[in-house]
Amino acid sequence: MLNISKNPINAHVDLTKYKSAERVFDKTYYKYFNRFLWVFAIVGIIILFLPWTQNITGRGNVTTLTPDQRPQTIQSQIPGRIEQWFVREGDAVRKGDTIMKISEVKSEYFDPDLVERTAQQRDAKAFSVVSYKGKVDAQDIRIGALIKERRLKLEMAENKILQALLKVRQDSMDLVAARTNLRIARTKYVRSDSLFQDGFAALKNVEDAKVKLQETEAKETSQEAKLLRSRNEVLNSKIQISTLKAEYADKISKAESEKFSAQSSQFDSEAQVSKLENQVSNYTIRNGLLYITAPYDGFINKAIRGGIGQTFKEGEELVGIMPANIDLAVEMFVEPIDLPLVHKGEKVRVQFDGWPAIIFSGWPNVSYGTYGAEVVAIENFISANGKFRVLLAPDEDDHKWPKDIRAGSGAYTMALLEDVPIWFELWRQLNGFPPNYYQPVDAGKSKKK
Repeated sequence: MLNISKNPINAHVDLTKYKSAERVFDKTYYKYFNRFLWVFAIVGIIILFLPWTQNITGRGNVTTLTPDQRPQTIQSQIPGRIEQWFVREGDAVRKGDTIMKISEVKSEYFDPDLVERTAQQRDAKAFSVVSYKGKVDAQDIRIGALIKERRLKLEMAENKILQALLKVRQDSMDLVAARTNLRIARTKYVRSDSLFQDGFAALKNVEDAKVKLQETEAKETSQEAKLLRSRNEVLNSKIQISTLKAEYADKISKAESEKFSAQSSQFDSEAQVSKLENQVSNYTIRNGLLYITAPYDGFINKAIRGGIGQTFKEGEELVGIMPANIDLAVEMFVEPIDLPLVHKGEKVRVQFDGWPAIIFSGWPNVSYGTYGAEVVAIENFISANGKFRVLLAPDEDDHKWPKDIRAGSGAYTMALLEDVPIWFELWRQLNGFPPNYYQPVDAGKSKKK
C-alpha cells in the first residue's frame, strides 16, 4: 500500500467497499486539537487588535515634594564644645525643642557678662553723643548771637558814618562861610587902607579892619582843620566797619569751627554707638546659638558628634533629623531619548519596593499593587547618571499611597503614553523603534488657541 508501483490497485479496484478501508479513509484524526488550534489562532488575531498602552519604565526613589521636608543634618553657626545632650536617637522632637547645649571655645567670648558690659559701653557712648549734640546746639546759639551782635555793631558804625558825613557837610558849609567872611574882611581891609592912604579914614579903622581880617583868617584856618577832622572821622568809621566785619568773621569762623569739630565728634560717637549696638545684637544672638534647637517637628535619626566635651567648627554636622510631616513624592530617571515623551500633568504608575504587586505594563488598569502618580517637574539638566530626573506627586484621583512608606526607599515607575494596538507595539519592539511621539491633549488645545 506504499503506492510505489506504476499500476496502483486503487485505480482498478474500489477500496471503499471494504470495511477496513471505511475505517481508515473516512476517519478524522486530532479533531479536538485542531479545533483548539483554530480557536487559539482566532483569539490570537483578536488579541493583536486589543489596545496596548505604551509606557516608559524606570527606577526611582521615594523623596519629598518640597526641599524643606527632606531629611537633613543640623549644624552649628559658631564653633563650640558639647556640654549637654537633651535627646536620644529616635526621640520625637517639636519645633524649637532643645537638642543640645554647647559652650564657647574662643577666648574673646568667655566673659559671661559680655553682653551687659558691651551695653554699658554703648550707653556711655550714647551719652557722649548727647553731650556733643548739646555742644553743637550751644555753638549754634553762640553763632546766632555773634551774627546779631555784628549786625547791631555795623548799624552803629553806619550811623556813626552818617553822623560824620553830616558833620563833614556842616563843616564844609562853615568853611565856605569862613572863606566868604575872609573875602569880605579882606575887602574891608583894602578899602580902609585905601581910604586911609587918601586921608579919608582914620588909622584906627584900618587897624580894626586888619584885626578883623586876621581873626577871619584864623577862623578860616580853624574851619579847614575842623573839616579835615570830620573827614578823618568818616574814614575812621569806615575802617571801624571793616575791622568789625573782620573781627566778627573771625569770631563766627572760630565758633563754626568748634561747632564742626563737635559735630565730627558727635558723628564719630554715633558710629561707635552703632557699632556697639551691632556688637550687643551679635553677642545676644550668639548667646542664643549656644542651644541647638529643632528646626521643625521630626525625629532624631543619628547623633553625628556624640559625647560630652567634643569640640567642633562652625558648619560641622552635629545631628541628623527627619521631619515628621512630609508630602511624599517619587523621583524617577528617564533616558534622554524618552525625555520628549514626558510632560507635566501626565499619569504614572508606581510600585514601591516591599509592596507586592502584579504588573501588566500595557494594561495599567488591571495591574495590582501599583499606585497613581502625576508628573509635577522635569529637570532641565542631565543628572550624574546620564539620565533626566522627573519628580512625581501622588495622584489625587487615585488610591492614596501607603502611610508606611519612608523617604529613600526604591520605586519602580511606568509613565503611561499613547494607546496603540498590540500588533503595532510588537512591530515597534521587533524593529527597535521608540514609542510614538505625541503631545498631550491639553497642550494641543492651548497651542491651537
